[in-house]
Amino acid sequence: MPAFVTFTRWEAQFETIPDPLTTAEKDEFMKQATGVTISSDAFFPFRDSIDHASKVGVSYVAQPGGSVQDPQVTQCCDDYGMVMSFTSVRLFHH
Repeated sequence: MPAFVTFTRWEAQFETIPDPLTTAEKDEFMKQATGVTISSDAFFPFRDSIDHASKVGVSYVAQPGGSVQDPQVTQCCDDYGMVMSFTSVRLFHH
């Protein structure tokens, strides 16, 4: 679906369309973001996703596990003080 169609549908939900956030407003929001959860229906094969998540307020990570990198990714979560939960439910299949 083209982006303009999606945006048009979004706009239709408002009586008054809100102004877009400024860069400063976005930055302030991101500074205060905490308690965010991320999940994967496959797994996090490398720590780079966790490194990035640490910059956007992520505190909780849920994944099925099963990567040979699980110990390194778990250690990365521990280093950032994030809670890692292994669900053992994998929905992503090749």
